[in-house]
Amino acid sequence: MNKILRTAAFLLATIILATGCSSGPETRHDPIFYPQLPDKPRLQFLAAISSEDDLTDKKPGLDDFILGGRETDKILGRPYAVQAAKGNIYLIDRISNDILQINLVTSTISPLRAGGRGALLTPSGIWITEDGSKYVADLKRKQVVVFDRDNRFVKAIGDSTSLERPTEVSVYGDRVYVCDMQKHQVVVFDRITGKMLTAIGKVGEKDGEFNRPTHITVDREGNLIVNDAFNFRIQKFAPDGNFLQQIGTAGNTPGSMARPKGVAVDHDGNLYVVDAAFENVQIFSPEGKLLLFFGGAGLEPGSMYLPAGIAIDYVNVPYFQKYTDKNFKIKYLIYVCNMTGANKLNVYGFGDWIGE
Repeated sequence: MNKILRTAAFLLATIILATGCSSGPETRHDPIFYPQLPDKPRLQFLAAISSEDDLTDKKPGLDDFILGGRETDKILGRPYAVQAAKGNIYLIDRISNDILQINLVTSTISPLRAGGRGALLTPSGIWITEDGSKYVADLKRKQVVVFDRDNRFVKAIGDSTSLERPTEVSVYGDRVYVCDMQKHQVVVFDRITGKMLTAIGKVGEKDGEFNRPTHITVDREGNLIVNDAFNFRIQKFAPDGNFLQQIGTAGNTPGSMARPKGVAVDHDGNLYVVDAAFENVQIFSPEGKLLLFFGGAGLEPGSMYLPAGIAIDYVNVPYFQKYTDKNFKIKYLIYVCNMTGANKLNVYGFGDWIGE
C-alpha cells in the first residue's frame, strides 16, 4: 500500500512540475517593445515557438510522462533558416536536417521528408515563391532542390561543377540566386531550365567581391542583398549584378557588424541584419542609415541566443493578433531563429503605436 501511495505521489509531483515548467507562449509578461516606452514603439515581441505545445498552449502532463515525452518531430532543435507562406512557417533544423512545417491553421509541426531524388542531406537555406514552390539549398548535395506547393519533388538545380557549398537561395522572376560560401560567389541559374547563367563576385575585399558570403535575399525591385560575412558587411547589387551599395563595417558599435547572419528586406526597402555576436537584429534604411535594433543577449522573452535566420511575413498577422497590445497596430511579422536556448523561434510584430 505504501508503495502505491509513493508511486501516486511521485506521478502527481511530476505532473505538477511539468505543468509549472511549460514553455508555452509568453503571454503573461508585460508587453515588450522596441524602443521602450515612453518612446513610441515600432516593434513588439509577440511569442516564442519551440514546440507544438507553444501553438496550442498545451502543458505537458501525465501522457507525456507515461509515454516518454513529446515527439521529437514536434520540437525545434537548432533552427537555422526560416520562410513563411500563407498559414505556414517553414524552418530548416540543423539537428534533424529536416524542413519543419509549422501549420498555423492546425497548430501542428511536422517534417517534410522526401525520398528518392528529392531526399535532402544537409539543407541550409530555403526560399518560397508566390506559387508555394520551395527552393532548398543543400550543402552536401551541392544543389538547390525544388518542391511544389504540395511538397512534391520537382527538380534539382546545379551540381558539383557549378556549386561547392550552397548556403542559401533566393528567387526573383526567372532567376535563381545561390549563395556559395566556398566559391565566394553568388551563382545565378535560369529558373525554368536550371542552366547556370553567370556568377557574381570573386574572393576579395573590394566592392563586388566577397569573403565567405553566407546569406542572400532580394527586394521587390529584384535587387540582390548579400551578407559578405567575413568582410563584415552587406552588399547590394542591381538585378544585372552591378554593385550598388555597401552597408556596415567591422566593429562592435551600433551600425557595425561582428558576425552577420540572415538578411531580410521589408516592402519599404529597409534592411534587417541578424548578428550572432551582438545577438540582435539591426534595421537599416534603404540609404544604409541605422534606424533601430532589437533583441539582445539573454534568456528573457524577446532576447536572442545565437540567432541565425530571419524572415518577414505580411500574410500571417491574424494568427498572432491575440498577443498584440491594444495600443499597437501590427503591419507585418518578423521571425528570428535562435540556434540554442529555450526560445527557438522568436516572433515580433512591426507596426505603429496608436496609444496616447
